[in-house]
Amino acid sequence: MSTGITPQQTTIPDWHPPMPPDDLIFDDGEPLETNRHRIAMNALIDSLYHGFAHRNDFFAGGNMFVYYSAEQARNRDFRGPDFFAVLGIDGSYPRQGWVVWNEGGRYPDVIIELMSSSTANIDLTTKKELYQNTFRTPDYLVYNPFDPNSLQGWHLSETQEYQELSPNENGWLWCETLGLWVGVWEGTIQRETTQWLRFFDQEGNLVLLPAEAERQQAERERQQTEAERQRATQFQQQAEQFQQRAEQAELAQQRAISHLL
Repeated sequence: MSTGITPQQTTIPDWHPPMPPDDLIFDDGEPLETNRHRIAMNALIDSLYHGFAHRNDFFAGGNMFVYYSAEQARNRDFRGPDFFAVLGIDGSYPRQGWVVWNEGGRYPDVIIELMSSSTANIDLTTKKELYQNTFRTPDYLVYNPFDPNSLQGWHLSETQEYQELSPNENGWLWCETLGLWVGVWEGTIQRETTQWLRFFDQEGNLVLLPAEAERQQAERERQQTEAERQRATQFQQQAEQFQQRAEQAELAQQRAISHLL
């Protein structure tokens, strides 16, 4: 005999995935390996901004957190690349860090790690796998500022695997995403002379730092001023020579007249 009891229906409320944490930190208080690493990082960032001064569709940063998942953010288990750049975004405002879910799912397009003896193994294995498999970063390069022969780089292939880049005759690597060469340049930055990692344009010209561009402009102006001074001196000398010849001609004429009298 039927009891007429209707099974109780359970109402399931609307389910939403958990939101990523909003208490993100952007500074862990840990400095870069050495002062040379700090200079090297700033040289890459500053020169890219100067070289791309005509553009407002990119962001470049370094030694700052890149947040890419809620779990990673909660665990604080990733510090961020030494240098990275993202293209095709709104670059009109600054960021404290790069938060993927706040940037339309965009990951870094270019990453450069400045290695040291203590980080090289992680940079060449764990981070390389992360950038290949999770970030899908098209161009990844590594360089130890204390070893001029340490430059290596990879480009993400159509099979979504990193393929090692081959250097040109200068030992530079082509960064397809930026449209720039990346290579070693010997010179002085902030009173330290060594082999720095720098950007070069397609013609092989160094992408200058703002201070370098100012010195170059000052040198051009000095040379222009010197050229104008030399032209003025030459003009004055020519005028004096003309005056001397005129005086000599007048004197000769006077002598000729005196002989006739």
